Amino acid sequence: MQTKKLALSKIKHLLYNKKAAPYIFCMPFVLSFFIFFLYPIVTTFYMSFMDVIGLDHMNFVGLKNYKRLSNEHFFNAIKTSTIYTLSMITIMMILPITIAALLNSRLMKLKNLFRAFVFLPSLTSVIVAGIAFRLIFGDTELGFVNSILLKLGREIVPFKLGYGTGILIMVVLASWREIGINMVYCLSALQSVPEDLIESAQIDGAGTFKRFWYVTLPQVKPIIIYILTLTIINGYRMFTEGYVYWNETNPGDNGLTIVRYIYQQAFQRNDFGMGSAIGVVLLAIILIINMGQLKFFGLFRKEDQE
Repeated sequence: MQTKKLALSKIKHLLYNKKAAPYIFCMPFVLSFFIFFLYPIVTTFYMSFMDVIGLDHMNFVGLKNYKRLSNEHFFNAIKTSTIYTLSMITIMMILPITIAALLNSRLMKLKNLFRAFVFLPSLTSVIVAGIAFRLIFGDTELGFVNSILLKLGREIVPFKLGYGTGILIMVVLASWREIGINMVYCLSALQSVPEDLIESAQIDGAGTFKRFWYVTLPQVKPIIIYILTLTIINGYRMFTEGYVYWNETNPGDNGLTIVRYIYQQAFQRNDFGMGSAIGVVLLAIILIINMGQLKFFGLFRKEDQE
């Protein structure tokens, strides 16, 4: 009993210790970082140099897995992911900030209703939205869009078989779901812009467009960079939307993204070495692009000066 009280006393002393408390509260995050982030990255990098026969049986093959990436399917996956990401960047850099600016305007009526209408798709499950789009853009006359085209005397459009139409559907699906949350980010940033700056620009004779371009946009630059960074990451790691729409089929590599290619190699063909190599290349692509755009926007400028 006395030993138990002594142990409890030591634990209480440790918890109330000002020097130990920060480390104790940070420990869950540190453990989560090592277990769910750092360890998988290191393991994936290690497995990319291995012929993985089983989790307990691996043979070192050097750069063989990376040399095997020089194939048509991998290049098609990079091409599809890049086109999809560039399309998403174009949309996300224009529509969310435009909608947020309209909602932030005093002339806008029914702001709450319109805000809810735009944000509601963000709460929709990707699986549900993907199935809905699969039914809407079906390749047969049972598809909603094709049934309308038939009634108008047009021919059926094979959405799944077309490369351009497939990417278009994925972009529309992702944009429909993500514009709302990005609009909220932009709206919160716009509402934090000091009114004094806008009034000063108005007094100096700046019009609505000039006030928005030269005063408002520089103030919301951090949130725009944040949205751009997330869009690049989400664009290159897109998987669920394409998988739900095309299911297990990829006619002509339509909808074959880099993450879908990882899934095919690692989990469908049990080639974890190849899948790990693709994952490492994907990580390198995202890091290089994001570091480049952060450098372009001058986020490392202070560090360079120091």
